[in-house]
Amino acid sequence: MDNAKKFLNSGYVAGDAPFPDTAQMDHSESSIGEIISKANNLSPDQLESILQYQREHKVRFGEAAVAMGLANADDVMWALAQQFHYPYSGEKEDTCSKELVVATSPFSAQAEAFRTTRSHLIMKMYSGSTPRKALAVLSADTGDGKSYFAANLAAAFSQLSGRTLLIDANMRNPRLHEIFKLNNASAGLSSILTGRAVNNVIKSVKSMPSLFVMPVGTVPPNPLELAERPAFGLLVRELLTKFDHVIVDTPALSHGMDGAVIASRCGAAVILARQNITRVNKLQAVVGALRMSETSIVGSIVVDH
Repeated sequence: MDNAKKFLNSGYVAGDAPFPDTAQMDHSESSIGEIISKANNLSPDQLESILQYQREHKVRFGEAAVAMGLANADDVMWALAQQFHYPYSGEKEDTCSKELVVATSPFSAQAEAFRTTRSHLIMKMYSGSTPRKALAVLSADTGDGKSYFAANLAAAFSQLSGRTLLIDANMRNPRLHEIFKLNNASAGLSSILTGRAVNNVIKSVKSMPSLFVMPVGTVPPNPLELAERPAFGLLVRELLTKFDHVIVDTPALSHGMDGAVIASRCGAAVILARQNITRVNKLQAVVGALRMSETSIVGSIVVDH
């Protein structure tokens, strides 16, 4: 527990660097042309040719650049996103897996579904005067898409104001480090809970400056026991004072009670079920496990995964 307190008091992320100042990356006062020109390293001659095409054809700068082959549609959308403070990972960046559709395909129907889910959860979790809670993502079986859902939901929350933390508490079969292309061999959640490390535990996501990830680190032989330690509850409570949104990925309940224990420390849970796959009796088992504590079930999601 002392190790958790040391970590929380440090206020540092990977590389002992403080939380990034997103104001330093403010493009709101730049024109689309300036942003595209800098991003694509356009020469003065190329820039002038785009402006000439724009004047002749009476189109926007982005349309002219695309028509002349000096930019593509993704470049234009990325530039617009910078102006409107809407972070995502464009084609030129390789900072996360294509599974993270909210970051890599932010204007797709899938991404919109995650934003809709985010809105529902905000109305459910942040209304009234109830204390803030972390959100655990649970399901009955492996392969239900918990990590995919948790990662994209966290990315959607990070596109709002404030900071979002995504914790990989699946200490049996972690996947978030793969989605975000992080090194899971270094320190992580298991390091804090076992008192082995306090630095370089929270990783920043380059393409999404308001999103942070705490990977599992070394997969421990006693995941349930670590989740049941008082340090885990202390860690979650303190992180809620440092981040605006905390989302936690968990192991499937088919592996044991880890997910239910983690959810009880978080205070709120959303349950995933696979369409035409998940059995009703297994969902009832998940709900029954959560009802052993005061965990609030804030939603259930049927996914086609």
